[in-house]
Amino acid sequence: MATITAADVNKLRQTTGAGMMDCKKALVEADGDFDKAIQNLREKGQKVAANRSDRESSEGAAVSFVNADQTKGAIITLNCETDFVGKNEAFVTLAKELVERAINFSSKEDFLTSDFNGITVAEKLIEQTGVIGEKIEIGGFEILEGAFVGSYVHVNKIAALTAISAPIANADVLTKDVSMQVASMGADTLSYKDFDPAFVASELAARIAIIEKENEEAARLGKTLKNVPKYISYSQLTPEVIKQAEEDAKAELKAEGKPEQIWDKIIPGKVLRFISDNTTLDQEKALLDQNFIKDDSKKVGDYVKSFNVEITGFKRVTLG
Repeated sequence: MATITAADVNKLRQTTGAGMMDCKKALVEADGDFDKAIQNLREKGQKVAANRSDRESSEGAAVSFVNADQTKGAIITLNCETDFVGKNEAFVTLAKELVERAINFSSKEDFLTSDFNGITVAEKLIEQTGVIGEKIEIGGFEILEGAFVGSYVHVNKIAALTAISAPIANADVLTKDVSMQVASMGADTLSYKDFDPAFVASELAARIAIIEKENEEAARLGKTLKNVPKYISYSQLTPEVIKQAEEDAKAELKAEGKPEQIWDKIIPGKVLRFISDNTTLDQEKALLDQNFIKDDSKKVGDYVKSFNVEITGFKRVTLG
């Protein structure tokens, strides 16, 4: 029987990421044959992966990487089964190594079939499934390019990228802030102007149906009913609608007995509240129309304009 040294075990650990005891066992079973030991560990990974293929892998780590000139970024989630493994230093290190490689590929499929030190990325994940004993897979995968790209990661659970139209001074501040907004609030598009009218109408009908059903139950219980919205996007607020909001504000002030000479100071605020109350879809799904999380007195779009650039794209990945 071949003699297994500590150096042999450490070399196998560095190659596979397996624990000391697993590496020693693999070398003993392979009678000191290094390549055979690696193969044994990978076969173990295949068996574990097959047995755990139906397990849910909603924990793990979300990570980002931006290239040196900050013109391209990648974000991925490396998923596992438990939060304990997801917080493990070696697991997070693997996730960061993977995302640095991912930046060179345009799709998750191409990335999974790419080389990882002599095996494919997909095979590496299977190998690590055997090492860790949990199902491991790439979940989210996004690539973003632009004149300047920045990123933000929230406690290894959500990662976001933002691209802007020029590499301005303080571009890193702007892209980090907007990426933080994307990570925190999510968004489907840049502006309400991108919404298809049919989509807005469908969303409005769905929300009305939900509220009307809730109001039926509230009425039965004698509770206060919710207002049924007429609008949910600025795209629906025509000049005529805004004008009517102004007239309604005037009528309200008159009914309250407010002096007419102060109406002009009060009406703009009421109209702004009307707009805020009737643009819920924009605030949920259109990035530039959301209230800025670092200063909710302004919209994200207003914050971006102060830098004299435009957002050209954004991406987001999240665990779960």
